[in-house]
Amino acid sequence: MKQTGIITDSHSGISAEEAERLGIFVLPMPFYIDGVCCYEGVTLSRETFFEKQRAGAKITTSQPSPTEVMALWDEALAEYETALYMPISSGLSGSFATAAALAQDEKYEGRVFVIDHGQVATPLHRMVLDAAELIEKGYSAAKIQEILEKAKEQMVIYIGVQTLEHLKKGGRITPAAAALGSMFNIRPVLRLETGKLDAYKKCHGFLKARKTMIETMQQELKTRFREAAEAGMLHLLAASSASCEETESWRREIETAFPGLPLMLDDLTLGVSCHIGEGGLGIGFAAKPEFAAKMCGRTV
Repeated sequence: MKQTGIITDSHSGISAEEAERLGIFVLPMPFYIDGVCCYEGVTLSRETFFEKQRAGAKITTSQPSPTEVMALWDEALAEYETALYMPISSGLSGSFATAAALAQDEKYEGRVFVIDHGQVATPLHRMVLDAAELIEKGYSAAKIQEILEKAKEQMVIYIGVQTLEHLKKGGRITPAAAALGSMFNIRPVLRLETGKLDAYKKCHGFLKARKTMIETMQQELKTRFREAAEAGMLHLLAASSASCEETESWRREIETAFPGLPLMLDDLTLGVSCHIGEGGLGIGFAAKPEFAAKMCGRTV
């Protein structure tokens, strides 16, 4: 039996094809569209999701049932001695708390390690790949949990949105603020850090929002992430819920602004797109976990 496996959920953006290639278990996350339950990547395509969203459908996210979670854990534990479970950040969903409680069961105690990593979308995708590299280096599941939970302190992502409608529906801004923002072409930039999504800056127009994100990230590179970059221990990340053309334009803009830094760019997961809407763009940094853990004062 192999030592340590990885389980995540579809909020990571890891496709079924990539999961099969890497031997990673991915739990499809449920959505409700006008009361009908769908599963990202299984019964719900990106095209259908955005068609429904544009048409004004009521779309909500939901936690998987404990039965679904434990069934996937059992599948992984039939193949591995231990497993890392990496669900969506505890700051964005109750999925982590539910899983942490399930892991206290005698059947899973000491075998399933539920990681409070603070990530979602591309940062979670990248951290899953980092976890696989740590397994290859021979770290135990418990040690990897420690490293990854410290690494969340060395990550940030900025997200620009083209519509305020979904932030209004999610209760992040008031209807009055949404109406005024639309009237005056205000496009907010949001900041995701340590698992929580907060407002960062209001911009006049989306081009200004894009410029603000790039300039803010350049400043982050000169300050907070300078040591990681100089050590070759920095991931440059991006995500998009925009069209193929705008996504490619965003890629070129990032690569021009940060020459020499390899870029990982994903489609923004539907769990985030539910709140951001179509046309969103994101950019972020994450220090590689071993380096980040050391930066946080822990010996790896």
